[in-house]
Amino acid sequence: MAFLERSQRARKNKKEIGDENMIKEKLSLVPNKPGCYLMKNEDGVIIYVGKAKKLKNRLSSYFRGTHTGKTARLVSEIRDFEYVVVGSEKESLVLELNLIKKYDPKYNILLRDDKRYPYIELTNEDVPRLVIVRNVNRRKKNQTRIFGPYPNVTAARNTVNLLNRIYPLRKCRTYQKKPCLYYHIGQCLGYCTNQVPKEQLKELEEEILKFLRGDASSVLKKIETDMLEASQSLNFERAKELKELRDYIQITLQKQKVEINDITSRDVFGYYVDKGYLSMQVFFIRGGKILERHSAIFPLVDEVENEVSRYIATFYEKDILPPKEIMMPEIPGISELESYLEIPIHVPIRGVKKKLVDMACKNAEIALNEKFELIKRDEDRTIGANEELKEVLHLKKLDRIELFDNSNLFGSYNVSGMVVFKNGKPSKNDYRKFKISVDKNDDYGTMREAIYRRYFRVLKDGLERPDLIIVDGGVGQIHVAREVLESLGMQIPVVGLKKDNHHATSKLLAFDPLIEIDIDKRSNLFYYLERMQDEVHNFTIHYHQQLRSKGALESILDHVEGIGEKRKKQLLKKYHSTSKLKTLSVSELEEILPHQVAQNLYDFLKEMDEEK
Repeated sequence: MAFLERSQRARKNKKEIGDENMIKEKLSLVPNKPGCYLMKNEDGVIIYVGKAKKLKNRLSSYFRGTHTGKTARLVSEIRDFEYVVVGSEKESLVLELNLIKKYDPKYNILLRDDKRYPYIELTNEDVPRLVIVRNVNRRKKNQTRIFGPYPNVTAARNTVNLLNRIYPLRKCRTYQKKPCLYYHIGQCLGYCTNQVPKEQLKELEEEILKFLRGDASSVLKKIETDMLEASQSLNFERAKELKELRDYIQITLQKQKVEINDITSRDVFGYYVDKGYLSMQVFFIRGGKILERHSAIFPLVDEVENEVSRYIATFYEKDILPPKEIMMPEIPGISELESYLEIPIHVPIRGVKKKLVDMACKNAEIALNEKFELIKRDEDRTIGANEELKEVLHLKKLDRIELFDNSNLFGSYNVSGMVVFKNGKPSKNDYRKFKISVDKNDDYGTMREAIYRRYFRVLKDGLERPDLIIVDGGVGQIHVAREVLESLGMQIPVVGLKKDNHHATSKLLAFDPLIEIDIDKRSNLFYYLERMQDEVHNFTIHYHQQLRSKGALESILDHVEGIGEKRKKQLLKKYHSTSKLKTLSVSELEEILPHQVAQNLYDFLKEMDEEK
């Protein structure tokens, strides 16, 4: 055994020396010109994309001296590289961003936080409405009538509600046959039935647009006029309401006002670097007000200016409406970034604008200081624990883990769930559900079917293979999984998570022959395994409950007169469970069903509740 381990170690060292020699030879041929480089691991997978003014100098820096943190982990995985020479720094920035999108390298920072800021749009219809939108990049024609971003959807709704109370705008999406409640309380001009002069509508639009651009004088003047009229007509309750509304607007404006002379929409970027981490801060300034700030903190791999440029360049690929101007500190490559974004970038050196940039940088520093320990702790519990698991199981790499769990109810509604962890973190887009054909309480049969279906599909479609499979079970489940993989000609390590008498994570079952590995319950590795086990268990149970609920609903619908297969499918698709159906009125059920059938279903559900 010792001889075998020494032989394996010798072969590994020989291969690594060979890779190092090859890299040195390739480095000697790299020109000192602008371009992009692609780092590869031992499987030929691209793990990092970067750009450089001088390719040779930048690439050489990775392979000399010592590195720390994320850069050290990157360098330890590099076995080869490619590079592309371009004509200018702007071309290298464009190419870098395109390559990152194409290859999705694990060491590149991509802005996929799913954050979509709310905006307010005054629609460009014959009779406009105020609506809240998020997908603003697709609505370029109406950008002059879109305002924001707002701190959150509540802030946007408050603004819309405020303007709807003051101005009699159209509230309905579609025109009604008769005036609604808003008309009768004076918050709508009855556009459904009345012809409102275009001049009146135009005046209404201009006042609303002025307010949204930051000029509240028209709104405040109108409130003052209405307040005086209410007082003169002895409607003191209405006058008090208007006074409170005026005070609210004034306080809000005072709180958010930035001492800047114009109302140009601006985004202010600031950054701070410490201990191998970069903290970014963005202020959204609209109408002379700071409406929102956004922060991001991540480990540094590349040079600071490259990371900052990449962050700003990809920032507007989300549904964020670009501003008229960007303000930021001085960094190399600003002109290339400006050309790529097609947005003017200003580096202020004095005055109020310089104070805003300094404030953004200061906030970036505060955010990093506050969150630094939490970030390190999270890395220890994810990436660090993932590295520890790799060492415990003697694996060469551990980028992707797939976990399986089964669930059933006395042999009915058999399901299996699969969750995926990439680089220590859950990858929810890769989760999969399996409705099992086995109609009895056969955990081994369920596991066999789920494993076969999953990895037959992986082979057939050429999908990414995991580095490790974890089954939530003991010896039997592990053997079943290994047998299926062997029949498919696949060699993927399979381990199991054994539970104690209290159904809690206890031990790790691994290797061949299987042995039990004790894990310190106070360690990050134990926390990591427990978290993965909980994740796959909860995901599978949720799917099981969905099927049970759907099955119960199907059974109920079979007993309702007038509901056949077609209507049953419609109801199942829309409502999924009995509990949701029980909350509906007859009129709501009539959206899908004829009146009498809707009444039959409503009565049947009511009788069920009474029997209980």
